[in-house]
Amino acid sequence: MLKINLLPIRQLKKRAKAKRQFFGMVLLFLLTLALLAAVGVLQAKNITRLEKSIAQIKKETATYTPTLNKIAKLKKQRIELERKTAIIYKLKSDSSLTVRVVDEVANRVDNNRIWLQSLKQQRGSLSLTGVALDNQTVAQFMDKLKASPFITSVTLTNSSLKIVSGRNLKAFSLRCTVAQPVSQQPKKVTVNKTT
Repeated sequence: MLKINLLPIRQLKKRAKAKRQFFGMVLLFLLTLALLAAVGVLQAKNITRLEKSIAQIKKETATYTPTLNKIAKLKKQRIELERKTAIIYKLKSDSSLTVRVVDEVANRVDNNRIWLQSLKQQRGSLSLTGVALDNQTVAQFMDKLKASPFITSVTLTNSSLKIVSGRNLKAFSLRCTVAQPVSQQPKKVTVNKTT
């Protein structure tokens, strides 16, 4: 005898399998949502904790602000004092340079053979005019000036014949560069601009 099953078993199995897959997908979706919600809650707690920490650090930083302002003010004052000190050293150096240069020129003049008519110093430049018995005396005077530690270069700018009391003398003009010797220059004050 033949038995014929007229029930749609394949279709029922397919429907059951589809229901299981559907419920599995829904369950997976719900688990994913739950996991995302848990991560979101943890992140929210973490954000709250970090915001509290930031607020506390800002409050602590605010307590240091007056001290930082005082430090900045002291740095500005130190820079200003160093600048003023450097100016004082420069003025002291320049004033002593003038005295030293005049002394050097006076010590190198041969009063019997050369006579200075003018001496002008402006910063690092010195101009001399005078008369001498001859060209050799002018050359010797220039060599003596070059030997000075305060005079770095000597240039003859003009030389001409001049009659004084019936005698032929040499009128001359010299231009010199003057500076403090390296050994006598004041120490440079360095300004540290760190913040």
